[in-house]
Amino acid sequence: MVANCGKILIVEDEFLVALQLEDILEDGGHAVVGTVPDAASFALVGEAPDVALVDLNLRDGLTGPAIARDVAVKFGSRVIYVTANPGQIDTPAPTAVGIVQKPFTPKSILAAISYALAGCPDTGRPAELQPLRQA
Repeated sequence: MVANCGKILIVEDEFLVALQLEDILEDGGHAVVGTVPDAASFALVGEAPDVALVDLNLRDGLTGPAIARDVAVKFGSRVIYVTANPGQIDTPAPTAVGIVQKPFTPKSILAAISYALAGCPDTGRPAELQPLRQA
């Protein structure tokens, strides 16, 4: 078990990718509070996650960025974008900490989660967690 385990929300519409993320997180000692494939499903999330892993292009289109902002405002959760298209992030969520590029590895996901749960210290940013581009 990881000493600093957290509650994680997965925002991903591809079933196999979501399942892979869930396995990685649970193997890492984290609890998955839900999987959201589209904006309508986000409205059903009742438990506040510590961290949300957010893809950009979902079942209903490019709604990931809006969901990321909503999860940040509604729950105060840290946001990690998990995407192959980081250029599509226009205005990052206020609590966004970075980007894990697809395809990802279990190590990159768990390192990013640990960094977010630790409060994003000035040192120790994992190499796999790309910083957000500043506007």
